Amino acid sequence: MELIWFAVFALLLAGYFALEGFDLGVGLLLPVLGRNRDDRDRMVAAIGPYVLANEVWLVAVAGTLFGVYPLLEGELLPAIYPLVVAMLLAWIVRDAGLWFRRRIGGARWRAFWDLMIVLGSLWLSFGWGLVIYAAATGFDGPLMHPLGLLLGAAVTLLFAWHGRVFLGWRLPGFAGPARTGRALLASGALAATPALALLGGGMSYMLEHSAPAATLNVLSLMVLPFAPIMVGAQVWIWRTFRPGKGADLNPSFF
Repeated sequence: MELIWFAVFALLLAGYFALEGFDLGVGLLLPVLGRNRDDRDRMVAAIGPYVLANEVWLVAVAGTLFGVYPLLEGELLPAIYPLVVAMLLAWIVRDAGLWFRRRIGGARWRAFWDLMIVLGSLWLSFGWGLVIYAAATGFDGPLMHPLGLLLGAAVTLLFAWHGRVFLGWRLPGFAGPARTGRALLASGALAATPALALLGGGMSYMLEHSAPAATLNVLSLMVLPFAPIMVGAQVWIWRTFRPGKGADLNPSFF
């Protein structure tokens, strides 16, 4: 059962990096590819149908961490508490930008919230690199170590590239040549590589810190039956909003 739940946790974390990675990447690219207001509107609208569904993966990761690895969670959060709080604030700021940027038509209003999207996306992306470094070093040492900063920059660039590939798939011709679904799948797999590398290196440690078998059995009965619903919802979203079908269907708040 420990192996099953480790595989579930790995899938959820890799899925978050692969899916939320292009959301954050598009946010990072707003000042680069968003030459005017219409371009920025198109970029935000491109990720609009996916944002909330992608964030569900992070909620599932947190729930699995608390339920399956309570001892690990107790060691992890105190060690990187300031970083976690900063990333949560960045998440709130980024989402607030997505929701509020078109509530008022003024140029300064939009510019401010567009900046919040960029800064929130930047800190979330960079912060994940710091989290991976902290986990890889056993949460022992300064977060702002040069190697941690380098890894944060690498994850940020990786997400930005993933976001550009997504725009090439979702908005053919907007950000260079059109991209196929296979190209997006490949960039998503690459975006998930840091998370998978971390989990691969810490597999034995995580298995040793799993909850008791009785707890895992109860969690399996309560949680796993709902997994097909989550997967089915994701499939429905991607089929509904893929290029060429529903390309102009975007939530009104974007």
